[in-house]
Amino acid sequence: MSREPSTGGAVEVLPDRSGSGLNIAAMLLQEGFVTSEQIAKAHARQKANGHKLGYNLIELGFVESATITMMLERQFRVRGVDLGSLDVEPAVLKLIPVEIANKYEVFPVRRDGNAIVLAMGDPTDWTIIDDLKFLTGYEIEPVVADEFSIVEAIAAHYGTGEGSYRQLMENLGEYEMEVVEEVSDDEDYNVLAAQVEAAPVVKFINSLLADAVQRGASDIHIEPYEEELRIRYRIDGVLREMVSPPLRMKAALISRVKILADLNIAERRVPQDGRIKMKMGHRVIDFRVSTLPTLFGEKIVLRILDRGNLTLDLDKLGFPDKGLKDFHKAIEAPFGIVLVTGPTGSGKTTTLYSALTRLNQPGVNIMTAEDPVEYNLKGINQVQIQEEIDMGFPEALRAFLRQDPNIIMVGEIRDLETGSIAIKAALTGHLVLSTIHTNDAPSTVNRMVDMGLQPFLVASALNAIVAQRLVRRICDDCKRPRQYSREVLGEAGLGGDDLDAIYFEGEGCGSCDDSGYRGRVGLYEVMPITSDQRRLITNHASNADIRDQAVADGMLTLRQDGLTKMRAGITTLDEVLRETSNM
Repeated sequence: MSREPSTGGAVEVLPDRSGSGLNIAAMLLQEGFVTSEQIAKAHARQKANGHKLGYNLIELGFVESATITMMLERQFRVRGVDLGSLDVEPAVLKLIPVEIANKYEVFPVRRDGNAIVLAMGDPTDWTIIDDLKFLTGYEIEPVVADEFSIVEAIAAHYGTGEGSYRQLMENLGEYEMEVVEEVSDDEDYNVLAAQVEAAPVVKFINSLLADAVQRGASDIHIEPYEEELRIRYRIDGVLREMVSPPLRMKAALISRVKILADLNIAERRVPQDGRIKMKMGHRVIDFRVSTLPTLFGEKIVLRILDRGNLTLDLDKLGFPDKGLKDFHKAIEAPFGIVLVTGPTGSGKTTTLYSALTRLNQPGVNIMTAEDPVEYNLKGINQVQIQEEIDMGFPEALRAFLRQDPNIIMVGEIRDLETGSIAIKAALTGHLVLSTIHTNDAPSTVNRMVDMGLQPFLVASALNAIVAQRLVRRICDDCKRPRQYSREVLGEAGLGGDDLDAIYFEGEGCGSCDDSGYRGRVGLYEVMPITSDQRRLITNHASNADIRDQAVADGMLTLRQDGLTKMRAGITTLDEVLRETSNM
């Protein structure tokens, strides 16, 4: 038999044919498409993955998709459709949301008046048809297609589903994945680990981690919901929805990640934190793992710590010229405090590590207290904060002062006790680097005073404050000119010739996954503490007064630095407005 299923998708009951009343296996055997041994192998695979027999026969390479569809035509006497040759309009796809298509394993072929022509594996399943009538408000005209083709079509046209899950695993086979650190003496744990290792989820997790690293993601979010398991990558600071594995894999997938991170897989009621170290080719990648119980299971976030992508050169981070000079002067002082401020994910740790790398010399004793330690820095004594055993920032700082340090880095000044010890260290001959959570550099001063620190001590100890944000870079491969309206540019803070200038944006291409952006660059607001600033701080000056003085001293605000980078064609106005305020 060589007849292909029709591609027209017409809803038509076909005449009865030889073979009607037989199941798919019997029909395939009768016409010599498969052997009994191949049917047995497909049945065994069917028990493991839950897919229909035809799906497994196709996946094993025993028959073509067109053959299964042809048999379904005969079995159900309903016209078949070749989904691989269809060019479906986006408006049609919107009629059946992706979560519905995945749930019922159906695919919309076209709209025909007030009806949707719908490809189904079983066009006689009236429960599904009635459900879809109710959900969409359209009549449903079923055509038949094999399950494999439906899954592939969902993956190809919606960009999600099990087809992309399979494609992801196949495309990333070149990676040899190896867990560098995974030990346990618990017998029951090893039994469970062996069970999870034997499941298909192992290959999926390895491929998922490799794919995220390849794409330059900083985080992987695995999020369980009632009817789907969503996976998103954070790329260049923006979350993007990726593959959506079958919901039935949820428990095994989450257990696999927890086993790799050496977490308690039996504990699902409280958050847990762990680490995974994996070797990908010649690279060793660290993943910081955090679990959080949610309504439909544990959400997992993996922070990717790739030393190979870490830039620890202050001159390449994007500081403006004067800001870089002021920052160098501040960190090269023999004592004092240098603070870096900004929201989570704004690059504060990278800035501090870059400063430490510059200061790291054989004759200097550098000690850090971090929660957590993100990267191992050669020649620097790094301490992991462990609050559960009363090893917090204050305790670490007290211990540091007995270790003859020259430079101390504190992960964060978050309370009066930590701030007091940091100021004491700065005023007794140590250089202290730390972070603090504020919106900009000038407001950091009053944040410290609000903690309970005396203004005169803050004024005496501070060397400089740096506020920063990360914005996406325009993709060089698809950069094109763009002109904004004068009103929009004026509201952003531009004037004069800038109102009529040509700027740039990314059109979207394969290099940037059609986003128009590739990579990120920092925006920096560097405020050195001058003698005028010290007088203002001591006299309890407002944030506005401190800001005005800093601008008078030559400080570029975050917005001004962003607009400078926009003029240079590095980023877009949209990115600058998203990350900065016009103050």
